[in-house]
Amino acid sequence: MDAVLDDLARHWWLYAAIPFVAALIGYVTKRVAIEMMFKPLEFVGIKPFLGWQGVVPKHGGRMAAVATDLLTSNLLDVKEVFRRIDPAIITREIEQPLLRAVDEVAREVLEKHHPRLWEVMPTMAQELLIKQVQASTPRLVREFMEEMTENLDEVLDFQHMTVQRLTRDKKLLVRLIRETSRPEMAFIARTGIYFGFGLGVVQAFVWALTKEPWVLPIFGGCIGLFTDWLAIKLIFVPREPVRVGRVILQGKFQRRRAEVARQYGEMIANEILTVPNLLDAVLRGPRSDRLYALVERLVAHAVDEQASVAKPMVVMAVGGQRLQEIKQAAARKALERLPPTIRYAEGYLTEAMDVAKIVERRMLGLTPLEFEGLLRPAFRQDEWKLIAVGGLIGFLVGELQVLLMLH
Repeated sequence: MDAVLDDLARHWWLYAAIPFVAALIGYVTKRVAIEMMFKPLEFVGIKPFLGWQGVVPKHGGRMAAVATDLLTSNLLDVKEVFRRIDPAIITREIEQPLLRAVDEVAREVLEKHHPRLWEVMPTMAQELLIKQVQASTPRLVREFMEEMTENLDEVLDFQHMTVQRLTRDKKLLVRLIRETSRPEMAFIARTGIYFGFGLGVVQAFVWALTKEPWVLPIFGGCIGLFTDWLAIKLIFVPREPVRVGRVILQGKFQRRRAEVARQYGEMIANEILTVPNLLDAVLRGPRSDRLYALVERLVAHAVDEQASVAKPMVVMAVGGQRLQEIKQAAARKALERLPPTIRYAEGYLTEAMDVAKIVERRMLGLTPLEFEGLLRPAFRQDEWKLIAVGGLIGFLVGELQVLLMLH
């Protein structure tokens, strides 16, 4: 024992450094584990033997599917969102660009598909025809919104839109998970310092008693393994508050439910369920042909209505086949003009749909297990690899400590 005390006295600064180095090991292994979850976005190394890709971007498709399933099954009813839109208000918001679009579509279609008829019409007759079509447009917009809302599943594949958006933009998927879990990531790093320091104190005493070269690397590996595992567990458990004396224990992610719900809702509203994204999904998504069929039917009905009084004469002058072509062309042109026209109502649509508040309110109503499912998939896949890397780094730093103590 005297030899041990003498060694402690002569090399006290080395022994004092061990807990601090152990705390550093704990912190570094946590930071590395956190970064390995999100970086790099693409595989770096030699496939399939050596290299790494961030856990989240690597399994982006599966994680996007999990996030989308949670969104569609528990957080958002897209039909409910669309029902919040008032056709009268949206028509008022886009009134002027809509009238211009109707004017352009009518002139382009008639000039292209029946130039002779259009040319021989007096200017006053042309203007009258345009005015009649414009007058019926508000009702057409209302009918379009009502039919689209009622048949939304037929024209919009929301799950496909969300999964494609998240998998195509890996940075967005990473940001969605990282931003909503930033305090948890900081917590993981801090726990490495606390746990590492405590284990380092034990490590110093064991080294003083044994001088066994394997003690430091083994302890370093254990610090990396144990603190990584424990930190991840403490994020999620206990799910429900547990009172221990005056202390209430609960997983950090569960305690931040209100803050996470607000952040998640804002990201969904600002990055995924935006007006441009929805437009792109209905116009270019896998069900866009059904939207075209809906618009063609409404446009055809409007054309027939305008020509109802003189339909036999119109058919005789234009021809049944040509009239059908006019209807189809008008439908295509209407869809082409939709994005630039609807842009004028983007502010109203965003406010009316109020996606952020809907998602936030629904998230606050989730069970603890359902709420955990928001973030847990990011850790569950390849979690053992992150812990193993923490252990490996701890082992290597422990080996460096041995070299320092011996030499």
